[in-house]
Amino acid sequence: MKTIEVDEELYRYIASHTQHIGESASDILRRMLKFTAGQTAPASPAQPASKEAAKESQSAAVGSRPQDRVRAVRELLLSDEYAEQKRAVNRFMLILSTLYRLDTAAFAEATASLQGRTRVYFAGDEHTLLQNGTHTKPKHVPGTPYWVITNTNTGRKCSMVEHIMLSMQFPAELTEKVCGTI
Repeated sequence: MKTIEVDEELYRYIASHTQHIGESASDILRRMLKFTAGQTAPASPAQPASKEAAKESQSAAVGSRPQDRVRAVRELLLSDEYAEQKRAVNRFMLILSTLYRLDTAAFAEATASLQGRTRVYFAGDEHTLLQNGTHTKPKHVPGTPYWVITNTNTGRKCSMVEHIMLSMQFPAELTEKVCGTI
């Protein structure tokens, strides 16, 4: 899987053609360009097409579990659901839900060690969070058995997401990108 940079206008154009939640930018572009998997791209002067390069690209695209997780997080960032969230806390909750869904055991391990000086950030119930801090505003993380405190600034939310993603062994570049969108 390769990473490309596009300007904001082009990004929004691609995202506006999403047909379902979780559809990747690659899927959208394939549909728009009528380009199918395994189809040979015309050779460009900068990079001639070869059978070896196509084979490498296809085997990379098949992907292992870590690549699938990275793709799922990128798809979340491109989704209409994520783009429609106006508040940092709502984007924070969507990210947490997605991370949990991708690897429940790694998420549990990452959140178990995550706490502040006087507060517990994650718990299995609202009551535990209320007991371990005042004005915590606990919220249930959708699709998970977890509750999280939400009465923190955006920087702290980013710090929590960064800790979880790095503990779950996501690439630092993707972690930074996710935190930049909160």
